[in-house]
Amino acid sequence: MPSLKEIAEGVIKGNEKLVKEKVQVLIDEGTEPLEIINQGLMAGMNVVGERFKNGDMFVPEVMMAARAMSTGIGLVKPLINDSDMLSVGKVVIGTVKGDLHDIGKNLVAMMVESAGFEVVNVGIDISSEKFAQAIREHSPDILGMSAMLTTTMMQMKETIEHLKSEGLRDKVKVIIGGAPVTKQFAEEIGADGYSVDASAAAELCKYLVGA
Repeated sequence: MPSLKEIAEGVIKGNEKLVKEKVQVLIDEGTEPLEIINQGLMAGMNVVGERFKNGDMFVPEVMMAARAMSTGIGLVKPLINDSDMLSVGKVVIGTVKGDLHDIGKNLVAMMVESAGFEVVNVGIDISSEKFAQAIREHSPDILGMSAMLTTTMMQMKETIEHLKSEGLRDKVKVIIGGAPVTKQFAEEIGADGYSVDASAAAELCKYLVGA
C-alpha cells in the first residue's frame, strides 16, 4: 500500500503518473479523501513552495509539481462534500486587459490553491468590467491582478477605480504582481498588497484573510 509520504514525494518530483496511480490505490483502499489531500498532495506542494521561495526550485519544476497535485486532487475531489473542504478563502485571479501573459499568473493560482484557497482563474486580457463581473458572481475575499508589461500596468489602477465606482472595492482585497510591478506602485494605485513571486503571493493571501 502506498503511503501519503510517497504521494507527497511524487508531487515534489512532479511525477504526475506516479501521483495518479498512488492516489487511486489509496482511494480504492478506503483512505480518507481529506487525508490524501492534506497529508499527501498539499504536504508535497508546501515543500515545493518553500524550495521555490529559497531558490532551490524553478518555475518549470513548480509547474510540473502543481500539475501532479491538481491531477491527484481531481481524483479525490468528487469523493468530498463541499462542506468538508475547508477553504481558507476565495481568490479571483486574472491578467489585465491588453496583456496575454499567463505563466506567472497560473503559477500564482496554483500556489494559492495549494495554500488552501478556492481559486477562480478568469484568464488573460481581462477588462475592468470583467473583473467587476467576476467579483459579483463569485464573491471572492481577494482579487489578484497580474501585468507583465509596463504598458498594461495602468489597467490595474483603472480596475481599482472601476470597482470603486461600482461599489465593489470595499468588498474585496486587491493584490497585484508581475515583472514591472513594485510595492510603491501598489501603494500609489490603492492596492492592498503586492507580491514578488508565487510563493509570496500565497503568503500574502493568507495574511489578508487572517489565516
